[in-house]
Amino acid sequence: MNTEPRKFRLHDAQSGAAITVRVIPRAARNSVVEILDDGTVRVRLASSKGSQALDRTLVRYISEILEIPPGQVEIVAGTSGVDKLVTITGMRAAQVQQKILEAIEQN
Repeated sequence: MNTEPRKFRLHDAQSGAAITVRVIPRAARNSVVEILDDGTVRVRLASSKGSQALDRTLVRYISEILEIPPGQVEIVAGTSGVDKLVTITGMRAAQVQQKILEAIEQN
């Protein structure tokens, strides 16, 4: 696992940021594992694969990491798989990146 700070591919949108997430279901606890070389954020979730519960858990967990209401986090692509595109409204990409890196350091 590479924990040294590096810039990963977040995108500023008109009202927020977007990240790609790869979910590892059925974990013992929720955690951000690493940033892959392509900028994808690997996240372990304590929820079942392929269920709506997995998506709800991801939205709640990301909102906790970013310290924002769950309503500001939306899965816009990938609801049926483990690779997802997530938008965050009301935060710039740099803010999202900092919070994700802090979450990795805490693990």
